[in-house]
Amino acid sequence: MRQYIGDGMLLITAIVWGSGFVVTAIALNYLTAYQVMAGRFVLASIILIILFGNRIKKFTRSVVWKGAILGAILYVAFALQTVGLEYTTPSKNAFLTAVNVVIVPILAYFIYKRRIDRNEVIGSFIAIIGIGFLSLQGSMTINIGDALTLACAVGFAFDIFYTNHFVKKEDAISLTIVQFMTASFISVIVLLAQRDIPVEMEKEAIYSLIYLAIFSTTIAYLCQNIAFKYTTATRGAIILSTESFFGTVLSVLFLKEVLTVPMVIGALLIMMAILIAEIKPVLKKRKVVRDAS
Repeated sequence: MRQYIGDGMLLITAIVWGSGFVVTAIALNYLTAYQVMAGRFVLASIILIILFGNRIKKFTRSVVWKGAILGAILYVAFALQTVGLEYTTPSKNAFLTAVNVVIVPILAYFIYKRRIDRNEVIGSFIAIIGIGFLSLQGSMTINIGDALTLACAVGFAFDIFYTNHFVKKEDAISLTIVQFMTASFISVIVLLAQRDIPVEMEKEAIYSLIYLAIFSTTIAYLCQNIAFKYTTATRGAIILSTESFFGTVLSVLFLKEVLTVPMVIGALLIMMAILIAEIKPVLKKRKVVRDAS
């Protein structure tokens, strides 16, 4: 039961992240990529401290260094993704980010020698094919934005992998607080080095930052980090890959991207991949019950 609660929380995260591609694209009309990141991380850190500030006194050395690692990985991944979005479309950005669904089980194998489950591999590749149908429209060439976004997929794969590993032993909320505080610190340092702190902002930029901070950062990462207590990194990556589906749908609704037949095929393939990941534990549980009887 806990596993399905965790999967549900990851699906919520995917939906919110899907909307984040659209909102980030809007924010980039008024702010630089580094200003967007600084705004969302600083605001998210403030929100978490207000809500869970009492946990700071209970931070252990382990929580601090693990959260700092996650924060550094998160900042690098978002930097690559957000800068990449300045040079490519939201749907293509979503597809290339979701390549992490294939990278996660590979990391698990090489770092911890975790056996690559056949169902996870099948689900991962069906998901990535589906994301390709869904998001890669028109030219298939790789520009600088695509290359940066592909690099960000590696960063997010590491974030998913180590989050799944760390939350097994540490408090998920405490890790998230340190993670965001670290990302905030790095983002502010980068802005100071660039001497690019905005003096005034358009209301559209402010609204976008507030949305990204509350939903795409605070709520989404709390859901993700808590959910990873109850599921595997690869399974979680497959569910999170649906962010490209929601990102594309919302891009069609709000940014007027054209809905095509390949997009529908891609959506169906992604749903099939999730079903493959979901059906396996159910069948395994039934087998155990049947053998016991």
